[in-house]
Amino acid sequence: MRSLRGFAERAWLVAAVVVLWELVTRAVNDVYYPPPTTIAAALHELWFSGPASHAFLTGQAVDDFSTSLAHLFMGWTAAGVAGVAVGTVMGRSRILYDLLNPVLEFMRAVPPPTLVPFFIIVFHLGATMQVVTIAFGVVWPVLLNTCDGVRAVDTLQLDTARVFGVGRFRRLAVVILPAAAPKIFAGLRVALSFALILMVISELFGSTAGIGSRLVGAQRAFEANPMWAAIVMLGVLGLLFNTLFMVLERRLLAWHAGARRLT
Repeated sequence: MRSLRGFAERAWLVAAVVVLWELVTRAVNDVYYPPPTTIAAALHELWFSGPASHAFLTGQAVDDFSTSLAHLFMGWTAAGVAGVAVGTVMGRSRILYDLLNPVLEFMRAVPPPTLVPFFIIVFHLGATMQVVTIAFGVVWPVLLNTCDGVRAVDTLQLDTARVFGVGRFRRLAVVILPAAAPKIFAGLRVALSFALILMVISELFGSTAGIGSRLVGAQRAFEANPMWAAIVMLGVLGLLFNTLFMVLERRLLAWHAGARRLT
């Protein structure tokens, strides 16, 4: 009941905005600005009007969601693994940090969409290009947050582990990474939001399946309702992913929240 009450307290503004959006768009009556009910109908027709045996998903929904989400999570997972590994090594080595940090800051400053033509030349159009685009664009918050988290580990904890004879790899597993976990999870959450954006951008080039491809196809055909349906679907997915990640983070880092309350 407490959770439902908290949800209601936060959701009333969203409901008010949707009602206002409905009233304004119906009053304006512009074909390029459909009301939410029309967008919901287009959303249902595109992706959720399938048979109950397929969870009401249409064939188009299976193609679009499986393609987009596979690329998104493959790129995000690859970036997460690489970012945590490289960030940990850099955070533990002062020399590597001083040597590589300027280069990484320069590469991080390059907008990932500007590299899409380069990735197309190297990897050609297809799934590999899309996954690489996502991974390159989202690795930086994970890498830099991991590096900062590892560098910020309390030296007293490291010295205590060393005094008790804890080996280097065990110190990494039971002291360093747990201490850096809050920053690592923060980087992963930011990266997940960026991955959704880059998923759409990567699908704008030569892709025939995926939500981004459906969006640009509707835009080129001047079909406002499917275009807005794709935009709303992306917003819903972003909200869903962020919520699920926050729940997972809260469970996995419950010890950290408890430690903060004690201090």
